[in-house]
Amino acid sequence: MDINSIKNTREFFWTNHSKYKLLQYGLSPMAVKGVIRRPDRTETGIAPKTTAVMKRKDSKKTKKEVWVMIQKHEAYNMKHETNKEEKMLRGVSSKTKIISAWIYPGVSPKGKDIYVPEDTLNEL
Repeated sequence: MDINSIKNTREFFWTNHSKYKLLQYGLSPMAVKGVIRRPDRTETGIAPKTTAVMKRKDSKKTKKEVWVMIQKHEAYNMKHETNKEEKMLRGVSSKTKIISAWIYPGVSPKGKDIYVPEDTLNEL
């Protein structure tokens, strides 16, 4: 997989940091999207206005968790709305900014600060 093959869509925006993390951990964009769409657990992110979502990735020998740090953005589509209520009901579309992704070895403690690799913290 090449970093240039990971493209932004209407639904997802990939930061350069997240693209490099996919390569580092051997994750695919589809696997990360699966974690975002159906997480096993959701925690408050360490950066302001972020959320961390997790999905288990266990095998017979090892236990792992795939974590993704995201930020939700809402944009308004101004076409054909005449009043504010219509705009609020029909014009909202959300975009998910994928900030980082990593694999945690083992089982992380619930409700506590999530371990984030040192290089990820430095880049944030």
